[in-house]
Amino acid sequence: MKTNLKLKMLLIIIIFSGLNQTLLGQSNFRIDSSKDNKMKISGTSTFHDWTMQTATFSGKATFKINTENQISKLVGMEFSLPVLTLKSGQKKLDKNTYKALKTDQFKNIVYKQVSAEVMSSNDSKTHIKTAGKLTIAGVTKDVIIDLYCFENKNGNVSCNGNYKINMSDYNVIPPTFMGGIMKTGDAITLEFSILFEKI
Repeated sequence: MKTNLKLKMLLIIIIFSGLNQTLLGQSNFRIDSSKDNKMKISGTSTFHDWTMQTATFSGKATFKINTENQISKLVGMEFSLPVLTLKSGQKKLDKNTYKALKTDQFKNIVYKQVSAEVMSSNDSKTHIKTAGKLTIAGVTKDVIIDLYCFENKNGNVSCNGNYKINMSDYNVIPPTFMGGIMKTGDAITLEFSILFEKI
């Protein structure tokens, strides 16, 4: 009986030791409410290119940092962007875009990571290829987004990247203006620069 008890205790110690090693160097972060944050959507039209942007969004991430203070793994990431905070400086463009994105029903653009792989790392940046779910106007699609992240001296992590989207893939009809004379293109680009603050 004593032998069995010792074996069980040894097994528990091994399991918790392995768990501690897994969690070692793993830190949780949240999106800092900083003016350094920027989420931008840009596209084209029959008249001119257009851009809408915001610094208002929320989210969190978990990174694993190695002994050399480099990002060795992105465990998880998600963010939520309130569509009504996107502004172009043109009220008509904003209004038609909100309508096209069905903000009366769907208030946020949401991203949730499913998996991630570190592609390369050097003293300045870590390239991470992420697979996740992007939800726009209530439609969710699988996406692959490349992130470029680095750890700041204060322990926070900065990430940036971009992703090209066809609005029609999300059942969004590209907005028109001036009675249909001005038409926006189907393709848009989502660009972001995010500062993750260590919790």
